Amino acid sequence: MQRAFFMARFFDLFRAPEAKSSRTAKLLAFESGGRARWTPRDYAALAREGYLANAIVHRAVRLIAENAASCQFLLYEGASERDSHPLLQLLARPNPRQDGASFFETLYAHLLLAGNAYVEGVALDDEVRELYALRPDRMKVVPGSDGWPQAYEYAVGGRSVRFDQTASSVPPILHLTFFHPLDDHYGCAPLEAAAVAVDTHNAAAKWNKALLDNAARPSGALVYSGPDGAVLSDSQFERLKRELEGTYQGAMNAGRPLLLEGGLDWKAMSLTPKDMDFLDAKNSAAREIALAFGVPPMLLGIPGDNTYANYQEANRALWRQTILPLVSRIGISLTQWLAPQFGENLRIAVDTDRIDALGADRAALWERIAAAPFLTLNEKREATGYAPVDGGDRLD
Repeated sequence: MQRAFFMARFFDLFRAPEAKSSRTAKLLAFESGGRARWTPRDYAALAREGYLANAIVHRAVRLIAENAASCQFLLYEGASERDSHPLLQLLARPNPRQDGASFFETLYAHLLLAGNAYVEGVALDDEVRELYALRPDRMKVVPGSDGWPQAYEYAVGGRSVRFDQTASSVPPILHLTFFHPLDDHYGCAPLEAAAVAVDTHNAAAKWNKALLDNAARPSGALVYSGPDGAVLSDSQFERLKRELEGTYQGAMNAGRPLLLEGGLDWKAMSLTPKDMDFLDAKNSAAREIALAFGVPPMLLGIPGDNTYANYQEANRALWRQTILPLVSRIGISLTQWLAPQFGENLRIAVDTDRIDALGADRAALWERIAAAPFLTLNEKREATGYAPVDGGDRLD
């Protein structure tokens, strides 16, 4: 028995290496050292009550993630732009299951909903060949003795896989976060900051639905005025309650007249949607949600906000203040993570010339630079993001 075991291990040494794919695609159980810290929030509850059950959150996240994923990346080696490079090919097709736009849309959505996003770099022969976006609620940080992340553990279905950040020159996991003032490892999600507004908006929607199910009328009370101060017996009270619930409640019974007998009188309660400022409270919560995500309320169809003169100006503000900073930050992080493998002098930048929403700003910039007689041709090209050319260092 032992002879067969050792012979099998001997032949394993000469077996051809397998092509690697995402380690989380088929999880293995690993014994881990160190103490892990779970994400200090309920990501599933936030995503369920926010993205899945709230139209404002859903649209805000999709608006940012889809537009950010549509941005094209440029690669510079020093001051020269590279049209073709293995790093550009990796970003355009990160893995066999996703194209670049789908991959980055998932990445941006994770950041907005969880405040954290994780990218797994799958290496073959110490070269990163594929990128995968991992769910943030399944990942946990394993701090080292110095307090900084030493490894990451991805768990699902009772099994986990460990990623050692010091095992190779390129760490297998890129951890992207939003700033959190009270946490050393995990980021703060815009959805978490807007949690109270999301609950308020959802509660208002449920209240409105319940009101419609009850014939769009506020609740009331049945008053019994029996002779000589008599009261309903327990059996009479239960029978009346069953009749009201089965015959008069619900949208199917809207408008049905109430038949009263034996000294019963219906008194409508004075609490109305107007008294509660129902619509104003709901729109106020929607504006707070939009504010947390950095989306102008005008783009989400929220009334009562005229900060921007028109839709085009609001769309330009979304790109300038929210989308471009987010995409640029991702590009810088990818450069720092992958540059040791593809080249130290590389830089990933956003191609703003292909963004239609910024066309007016770009035309104004070109006009100002073209009209500047004190700039050389190369200075003008550098100001607009282009590489210098031979003979462009002298004034005309």
